[in-house]
Amino acid sequence: MRIDFITCLPELLYSFFNYSIVKRAQSKGILTINVHNLRDYANNKHKQVDDYAYGVGAGMVLKIEPIDSCVQNLKKEREYDEVIYMTPDGEKLDQKMANTLSLKKNIIILCGHYKGVDQRVRDSLITKEVSIGDYVLSGGELAGAVLVDSIGRLIPGVLSDETSALTDSFQDNLLAPPIYTRPREYKGMEVPEVLLSGNDAKIEEWRSELALQKTKKFRPDLLT
Repeated sequence: MRIDFITCLPELLYSFFNYSIVKRAQSKGILTINVHNLRDYANNKHKQVDDYAYGVGAGMVLKIEPIDSCVQNLKKEREYDEVIYMTPDGEKLDQKMANTLSLKKNIIILCGHYKGVDQRVRDSLITKEVSIGDYVLSGGELAGAVLVDSIGRLIPGVLSDETSALTDSFQDNLLAPPIYTRPREYKGMEVPEVLLSGNDAKIEEWRSELALQKTKKFRPDLLT
């Protein structure tokens, strides 16, 4: 998979992509991430990519010209399955969306900033708008990094044990059950006996029941 980021603050993304699972995916050649500085596509000597909004209201807006120039330049090299804009009023990211996007080959992620982007960008260039929650960030870089992490770990070969992602919360509309590791006992708190039994059927039954109980308690909406 190839993911191209368009941002006016590329420095916010470099450190994130150089660690953990995302770095591992890139090292294996499974995932390629390219970060494009929007200012490189500005058509003025000051590299300005934003301007005041027409009408009333405070805040700067990212201009359409540099965004369009960057997107069209990328499209000359390859076809893209999605051009995604990170925005708080987009479709909320969930595990189902992450699963779907993990099957794509080429994706562009546009990170908004300031008050957002010129509406004509959304009307003519964007194929999918994604939100990571009902709150506002200073820009789309952190949200885009969250999206990439949720996608990347699902790509076959990224995790050392590919079945790990299949048991994550939300994969089956349930929260993941409790998990334990050594020591077996700590300050009077013990690991449930069933997990030490070696009986796979009993363990799976226990896990399913605890997952259901946890979901009923913390996220009953998932069961509807």
